[in-house]
Amino acid sequence: MVSRLLQRRSVLAGLAAGLCLPRAGMAEDFVDLDWVDLLPENETSIPTFLRGIVDHDAAPLASQQPASSGVRTDWNGQIVRLPGFMVPIEHRGTGVVAFILVPYVGACVHVPPPPANQLVFVTTQQPYESAGLFEAINVTGMFGVSAVSTQLAEIGYALSADKIEPFRA
Repeated sequence: MVSRLLQRRSVLAGLAAGLCLPRAGMAEDFVDLDWVDLLPENETSIPTFLRGIVDHDAAPLASQQPASSGVRTDWNGQIVRLPGFMVPIEHRGTGVVAFILVPYVGACVHVPPPPANQLVFVTTQQPYESAGLFEAINVTGMFGVSAVSTQLAEIGYALSADKIEPFRA
């Protein structure tokens, strides 16, 4: 437990340090990513059976997480925008300041978590007032590969959010 806390703090400190770097031309200067972009080349998307209803009396959902086949480093250190759904991890006041960005509703909560390469640990300085687990959002900020372990899942990426907003297609 202590090592997880230290690991989490070091990841958060690294992401916080990234917030101090100048971000010239942030207006529309980002790479639009989709979840398939996070998969290693020649890997297919999340198996459909992981998106279904599961027996909540079975083993903990985190233990049912499929192994990740790797992550991609193509966007390390770049500003990206990625849509998804929020699984809150930490709050400040009534806003969320750390969460797992997941590709579909219920991931990590109602169904087993996707592989680590389909999860992004997001931190933000500005608390986000979430409308709930079913709210689709766009998250824009500094992106990178980062091994983060939580009670819910192993996570393969991290994003230091500059902007979180409701999803608009």
